[in-house]
Amino acid sequence: MKKYLVIGNPIEHSLSPKLHNYWFEKNNIDANYNRRKIDKSEIQEIISEIKDDKLNGINVTVPFKSDVIPFLDTLSEESQVTQSVNTIYKHDKKLIGHNTDIKGFELSLKETQFNLENKTIFILGAGGVVPSIIYALEKLGVSKIIVSNRTKQKTEKLKKYFSNIIIADWGDEPEFDMIVNATSLGLNKEDNINLNFKNINKEKLFYDVIYNPKETNFLRIGKNLGCQVSNGKMMFIYQAFEAFKLWHKVKPQINEELKKFLDL
Repeated sequence: MKKYLVIGNPIEHSLSPKLHNYWFEKNNIDANYNRRKIDKSEIQEIISEIKDDKLNGINVTVPFKSDVIPFLDTLSEESQVTQSVNTIYKHDKKLIGHNTDIKGFELSLKETQFNLENKTIFILGAGGVVPSIIYALEKLGVSKIIVSNRTKQKTEKLKKYFSNIIIADWGDEPEFDMIVNATSLGLNKEDNINLNFKNINKEKLFYDVIYNPKETNFLRIGKNLGCQVSNGKMMFIYQAFEAFKLWHKVKPQINEELKKFLDL
């Protein structure tokens, strides 16, 4: 039986095991997928389990998407540019790091049918999935990307890789067409993002990468303002879809039955 893991901290919210095990069953694949909460000090040991054939693949979630890179042999082009890895596997005895978050975000945005051409995007957060979001948005032809993070140092580090982004101070509220919450604020129900959101018209998109819980306080604000809202459920499903294809050379089905099963 093949074995797969998602690693992160926190990890309790992750529905990756539920999704991948569902697809294993549907596609008659003899495999098992679990989650493991780890500390940074354990990364090398866990990745070595792929090298030793104790594991067949790993998904990586916050806050370790860049921390795993020194322990890999090769990075995909997307992982190289974003310095972010969310999928690891072995090929020809080499450990490969891949980034399926980019495609996941891109495909999820297409589902919103929100017109991104010449639009201004305001991103809250600078870690984890943010490089992937910026990479995807630049591909999709937005005109301006503004990034704000509680720790400004992280935002300035991002600018080394994406020179066109504009850095805003945490708490600033620039004009935007789409706002993305890519922080962990929202994983707990009491979490709030303290922005006023005054003078906002209804033609905005509020997008939260968090998918569990389904509706964060951030999305509730967007909904109350009459704006279009989208959580991270489809990004989560599509990034998993891309990882599943890499690992098993199979395209699993994404349908209403699956969404109902995941309760998303």
